[in-house]
Amino acid sequence: MLSYTDLKPGTTFVLEGAPWEVREYRFVRLQQRKPTVQTKIKNLISGKIVARSFAPSDTLPEANIERKPTIFLYYQARNQEYWFHTPDNPKNRFMLKEDAVGNLWPYLTSNTEVQLYEWEGRTINVGIPIKVDLKVKEAPPAVKGDTAQGGTKEVILETGLKINVPLFINEDDVVRINTESGEYVERVSKG
Repeated sequence: MLSYTDLKPGTTFVLEGAPWEVREYRFVRLQQRKPTVQTKIKNLISGKIVARSFAPSDTLPEANIERKPTIFLYYQARNQEYWFHTPDNPKNRFMLKEDAVGNLWPYLTSNTEVQLYEWEGRTINVGIPIKVDLKVKEAPPAVKGDTAQGGTKEVILETGLKINVPLFINEDDVVRINTESGEYVERVSKG
């Protein structure tokens, strides 16, 4: 069992019958009150992130999550299937349905390394990198003086994802995207 002070980032535990992972941890002690731990936790099945406080009286069972490195091959939209293979054996291919892993296709390209999360003998989620690099497929030209919209424009990435980027981003540039927020981070290379 885990106490409230064991809930450091990366710790997994079971709460209300589902596995959760601690993302942020802050120990708080106010005057004349019992100390608490304020956390941001992520449900590993649904992907939902919530803020929650824990008190000294709270104990939680640890979730035994097995993380397996795996390589993403492709997404088949027609059948909503994600295809993967194990890193050591490319012939060992397997498929997961979209309802098992969520809607990840906008952030994955072939040969992206991901983590499969298994809990109680079943795959519950796929952990993708927090930041991924994607190529810009379509970008409208920047017009000089066009800063009425805050100096951004909408582009289409190689996966079909549409995001807002600064005006200096052009077609064939490679940009870094935060997969948690879906937002532009930086330009990695010019096209």
